[in-house]
Amino acid sequence: MNKKTNTLLFVAGATVVNIILMFVFLIAGIVILSIVLPRDIHPGIAQGAFVLLFILSVIGSFLVYHRIMKILAAKIELDKYFEPIFPGRKKGR
Repeated sequence: MNKKTNTLLFVAGATVVNIILMFVFLIAGIVILSIVLPRDIHPGIAQGAFVLLFILSVIGSFLVYHRIMKILAAKIELDKYFEPIFPGRKKGR
């Protein structure tokens, strides 16, 4: 496989992993909220808690994904296997 194919597969796989992480955080948060919040809570509070939980799951998945990418970049020479997604500007233009 060439570098462009590797890059495409890596980006697709990393996106899937990031989405799975977000859903894991979201489901774990829903389970925790269902245990912590009382059953007769006002619907507006429950909706606000869910929106906050969604935002926190996105942030949490990004932080874990970022940490995984740092570890991966430290162990593997990424320039050897992957093409830059955004190539630099050409000099002399």
